[in-house]
Amino acid sequence: MARVPPFRGILPALQLPFREDRSIDVKELGRFSRWLAGHAGIGGLVTNGHTGEVFALSAGERAEVTRIVADAAGRVVPVVSGICCESIQESVEHAHRADEAGASGLLVMPPHYWLRFGMRMEHVVDHFAAISDAVDLNLIVHVYPAWTKARYSSKLLATLAQVPNVTTFKVGTREMSKYERDIRAIRNANPDCTVLTCHDEYVLASMVQGVDGALVGFASFIPEFLVDLYQAVCDGDLHRARRIQERINVLKEAVYASEEPSGDAHARMKAAMVLSGRLRSATTRPPTRPPSKERLDKIRDALRETGLLPRAEFEAEPVGVSAR
Repeated sequence: MARVPPFRGILPALQLPFREDRSIDVKELGRFSRWLAGHAGIGGLVTNGHTGEVFALSAGERAEVTRIVADAAGRVVPVVSGICCESIQESVEHAHRADEAGASGLLVMPPHYWLRFGMRMEHVVDHFAAISDAVDLNLIVHVYPAWTKARYSSKLLATLAQVPNVTTFKVGTREMSKYERDIRAIRNANPDCTVLTCHDEYVLASMVQGVDGALVGFASFIPEFLVDLYQAVCDGDLHRARRIQERINVLKEAVYASEEPSGDAHARMKAAMVLSGRLRSATTRPPTRPPSKERLDKIRDALRETGLLPRAEFEAEPVGVSAR
């Protein structure tokens, strides 16, 4: 695909719809992608993120998901594919597959190896440089929380900002003092790079730090809320932004339960999307399991309070919402 400008606005990390047999629901994924892309303010669609259960997908399935989304919505918004691999060689192979599938960008996640054993600065630079050399696509640096062993220093982020094809940073530091330093380091190193928050659980607080948008799973569920929130921040209308965030908070507590995003939270979000008529099925792949009955009741209450329940947009009954 041709290179696109650095990513801005709201980029939903897509939920992935499955059939009851846990195969990918091609038709529903296409419909869902078109629906998301139809919202003004959406700056791209992101496949194969944690929200999309990337760990449960084979290499072929990851490429297929990207192809389906690109075919459905790639003419409207750019499509980004997540790269979640252990080795440089494997990452390059996945990058080629995503390129062939129609991706305009790659969201490069730290290998699990780094999370277990840590890494040196040159390991990270070599990883991104190899992917950059392999494909001419925009690269998004996925910055993990500061408490992990894959913690990227501000110095490392500044170095990555100068790697060819690195155009955007998805910053999920979750330590606000470091978050501010990281943004400043990126801006100073390369003013052309864009910065997106990925703090789903306190998105307004992280948006007002002067970022260029958000790449969050929650935008897969409530894209209109996130678009309106970011516009209010851009307009400097803090009162309006706080009112929107108050509505988001109700849903956030039901889905994230005052925690960071996790597999359980993504399952709860998928259930909320089905109950609100935004997705046809809440089926997940193991080890992710459906929410408890108690949690489903809280989700229904939150949807009712925010005006998202009920919504009857499909002829067929939703499937996969069964409490464990």
